[in-house]
Amino acid sequence: MVVLGIDIGGSGMKGALVNSITGEMLTERFRIPTPESRKPQEMAEVVKKIVQHFNHKGPVGVGFPTIIRHGICKSKGNLHKSWVNLNVKELFSNATGLPVTVINDADAAGYATMNYGIGKGKEGLVVMITIGTGLGSGAFYNGELIPNFELGQIPYKKYKKIENWAAASAKENEGLSFKEWGKRFNVFLKYVDLLISPDFIILGGGTSKQFDEYKDYITIETPVIPAELRNQAGIVGAAAAALHEAPRD
Repeated sequence: MVVLGIDIGGSGMKGALVNSITGEMLTERFRIPTPESRKPQEMAEVVKKIVQHFNHKGPVGVGFPTIIRHGICKSKGNLHKSWVNLNVKELFSNATGLPVTVINDADAAGYATMNYGIGKGKEGLVVMITIGTGLGSGAFYNGELIPNFELGQIPYKKYKKIENWAAASAKENEGLSFKEWGKRFNVFLKYVDLLISPDFIILGGGTSKQFDEYKDYITIETPVIPAELRNQAGIVGAAAAALHEAPRD
């Protein structure tokens, strides 16, 4: 089946057609800048334009950059406050006239890795950490998603959430070396290890490409490995979610 995957970010909204069997992107990514207002109606219009660009008539999966519970936005994240408690699934379905599945973007990246990437076939508790502006996380037990595992929200010292101290944005904003930042990231992984004792941790997001630069500063016993899909993971995973999650809607 061909599914349209859409990855919504704070700066851009990207989509592509995906082969749901292989996870292969069948088209180039089509990107439209996220509306400056970051309000629901304007962003729903962009989703509609992406669907129209591909002349797509089938299921749509959307990775959304904040907490989604049963299709409803539970936190504004870096979007407009009017998203809170809005039924995003219903909004996008009405805008496109198609069946739309909406999940958290880190969960979507996890879906891609667990269905088509290095996580495929891994049993037990597997956690996907996406390293970017924040620290997103998706958790899977024996391949099944445990939704909204927001580990980057753990409070740490003077910080409201640890991602403000240990995400890639902190490295960039403070001009940290990979050694300095790697030690911070290792502190975060120690908390993850202590709290949930995963069997594997898979790293995604842009900074996962530079894993060799900081892997020596990761000291936890749990295996930590970089993902393979990276920039495609959000789109591919959103498409996978459309098949996995739709029957539960």
